[in-house]
Amino acid sequence: MPTYLDKIVERKRQDLAAQMRRVPMAEIMARAKSSPPALDFAKALAKPPGIRIIAEVKKASPSRGVMAAQADPVAVAKVYAGNGAAAISVLTEEPHFQGKLDYLLDIRKALGATCPPLLRKDFMLEPYQIYEARAYQADALLLIVASLEDTKLKGLLALTKELGMEALVEVHTKEEAKRASASGAKVIGINNRNLHTFVTDLQTTKAVLPQIPKGSIAVAESGIKSAKDIAMMRGWGVRVFLIGEALMTSDNPGATLKEFLAAGA
Repeated sequence: MPTYLDKIVERKRQDLAAQMRRVPMAEIMARAKSSPPALDFAKALAKPPGIRIIAEVKKASPSRGVMAAQADPVAVAKVYAGNGAAAISVLTEEPHFQGKLDYLLDIRKALGATCPPLLRKDFMLEPYQIYEARAYQADALLLIVASLEDTKLKGLLALTKELGMEALVEVHTKEEAKRASASGAKVIGINNRNLHTFVTDLQTTKAVLPQIPKGSIAVAESGIKSAKDIAMMRGWGVRVFLIGEALMTSDNPGATLKEFLAAGA
């Protein structure tokens, strides 16, 4: 039986084929190469002291459903940038997350020189999408180990770096962490959510963290809901977090972001 990830990836392949017909590869490559240089995503995450948070612009998800349908991505990004986010993750997948590629350009234009690095959060399967991310001025992008075989993972990671971007290479198991390390990943995200079942368990980070090589940046993702969660994971040695739902559903996301940052100080 197809898992949640299988279904999302299949839909992504269909949508990607249609997009490639609308905007040919040659055109998207030209736009990518004419984009301004990418900001240094890894450097922004590594900067001391304390913890670093990648704050996510996300209107919906398959696990939560619609959580902020009317949210203005630019307004949300301004709040994040103004309250200490090291980087901003922007969902660009439409059918399941209500994201749009244009959000990247909209946020970049609105925030200007105050814009932190932008991460394109999507299901990246082909080189076309890597060029597309740079064409829309993403500084980094997501590569999910569970959806890519090793040769494709290494190829997409190499192309990402060739275009001046960084990749957040996402894993859920110890074996996937080993694959990510072997691919040459510098920034490795540990997703506490199993993308096949959508079950979330924060202990996943504790179990997988020892497999992240020294010198790499480990990022804890999914299910982080409180300052208590941050403090617990900080005790395990985590200092970079990707947080979306807890911020998008907060009555005061700026204050919540500051509270989370203080918990990891």
